Amino acid sequence: MRTYRAALVALVIATGFGCGKQEGHNAAPAPPPVVTGATVQTLAAEDLPDVQEAVGTVRARNSAQIAARIPGSVSRVFVREGDQVGQGKVLVAIEAVESGAAAAGAASGVEEAARALSEAQAQKKLADVTFDRYSRLFAEQAVTRQEYDTRKTEQDVAAEGVARAQARLAQARHSAQAAGAVAGYGRVVSPISGVVVAKQVEAGQTVFPGTPLMTVEGDQGFRLEVAAPETLLGKVKAGDQVAIAVEGAPATGRVSEVVPVVDSATRTFTVKVDLPSKGLRSGSYGKAFFRTGSRKGVAVPATAVVQRSSLTSVWVVSPEGVARLRLVKPGRTQGGRVEILSGLAPGDKVVTAGIDKMVDGARVQ
Repeated sequence: MRTYRAALVALVIATGFGCGKQEGHNAAPAPPPVVTGATVQTLAAEDLPDVQEAVGTVRARNSAQIAARIPGSVSRVFVREGDQVGQGKVLVAIEAVESGAAAAGAASGVEEAARALSEAQAQKKLADVTFDRYSRLFAEQAVTRQEYDTRKTEQDVAAEGVARAQARLAQARHSAQAAGAVAGYGRVVSPISGVVVAKQVEAGQTVFPGTPLMTVEGDQGFRLEVAAPETLLGKVKAGDQVAIAVEGAPATGRVSEVVPVVDSATRTFTVKVDLPSKGLRSGSYGKAFFRTGSRKGVAVPATAVVQRSSLTSVWVVSPEGVARLRLVKPGRTQGGRVEILSGLAPGDKVVTAGIDKMVDGARVQ
């Protein structure tokens, strides 16, 4: 009885499998989806530039690091970081008692020297009048030769006194000018127009000559300063147009200056590239790409690249018109095109637009 039941169960199972296979065999396969509106490009070998990459930092074309020139106490700070300032704008006021006293003393010295000059000029005027009178009397033989010579000597001495007084007055004025300039150092102004990017002092702080106060970056644009490898020395010149990328955004810049001094530790030299855009930030990371030659290769538009995690692919259309996702090894991106190092060859057809419509195995029309 048990053997009969087991055989019956086995028969039922076998019958079920047989029916399932028969039904699957008779089902018609679903037709592949059809994609329309996609752009397909046939790849061809092209001249790709050989470039050497150099990294650097974005900096303002002109900047001013402002430091104290006299000792004293900061009485007031007029600006904050991020403020736009014009040339001559007062940034910091420094109270320096010694400098003010020296300026006041120098001004008093000018007044005293001016009075001394007036006295010397009055004495010379008197000596001139006296000598003129004695000259007439001497001509009339009314006075002796000795009296005449005495008055002549007094006139000469008076003239020398005026010259000395004039010299002392000039010296006093120069001293007062210098003292006034030193006292004026307590009024710190911006030497350029730009933006305050750093403020190192606060009101009440004591400063000394050389103490950093502020940093102002000019508003005349930015440049990328890169450390170029030593092998490019002599090949990069001012005026060259080079491809750049600042914070990932590609652009073109012009070499404004080459510093032909190689650093012994890094074996690099500095190249400064003027940037076309003003909407940048000092300190940003950037790259410059210096062309050293060319070679044959293939490249696709950046719109054709599919990036999924760490895998890079492109949609390739077979001669039968079927789309397949193919893994590739990308190279450098320049001018909106991506070099493909492996995975594609000239003659392959790739989808360059409409990749969001693509599915594996779809027929492209």
